[in-house]
Amino acid sequence: MTMYSTKWFLFVSVLLLLISASVKGQENLTGYWQPQIAINYPVSGPYSHNFSIANRNYIFDNEEFTLKGRQLDVVHFSNLKVRDNQSIALGVQYRFRSNFENRENELRLTQQYNITNQPFAIRYGHRFRAEQRITNSLTIHRFRYRFALDFPLVGEKLDVGEPYFVGSLENLLSVAKYNAPQYDARLSGQVGWQLNGGIKFQVGVEYRMEDYSAGVPQHILFLLTSAQISL
Repeated sequence: MTMYSTKWFLFVSVLLLLISASVKGQENLTGYWQPQIAINYPVSGPYSHNFSIANRNYIFDNEEFTLKGRQLDVVHFSNLKVRDNQSIALGVQYRFRSNFENRENELRLTQQYNITNQPFAIRYGHRFRAEQRITNSLTIHRFRYRFALDFPLVGEKLDVGEPYFVGSLENLLSVAKYNAPQYDARLSGQVGWQLNGGIKFQVGVEYRMEDYSAGVPQHILFLLTSAQISL
């Protein structure tokens, strides 16, 4: 691990620990465990698909530790690379909530633009998304910007069997008819491993502050585990 990578890794780790400690005693804290599996596969030239399934489960709710399902997300993205470091994508997602709670299911449509830059060992990314979250009772329009970085934790180049770090900071704005705008923020850090056969495994945490302009924002902590397969 380079000294530069070590400093970034320690900085993000300490920051996430401080966030966790600061919200631990909050009554409006919810904790989730979210495992996910994703498959990336090429179609033709710069055009590719991504398919994923994620299951969100409560692990801390109403000031008690628990383990119960909340939702199941099925997601598909069609990606088109327009330049070496730029791409556009269209996505469709269906969220199953009624199977777990007395809540409506959701259809989500996504439009995305992504740009990356890698001057040295660290790769930076900017992602812009517009979403339409559609339920029977309401349609929410959400606009998202995410800044992300990733880098190998051993050496300057990621090789098979070696770990890497991924971190991101995202801001979100949600608007809907007759509802006040909602502002959210998300901070995440994950460590991953590049395995044989185009497989990556990642584990990490994410902190979300939802509706932070309100008097009592919601604090959410995620334990994230994921497997990514590139065909």
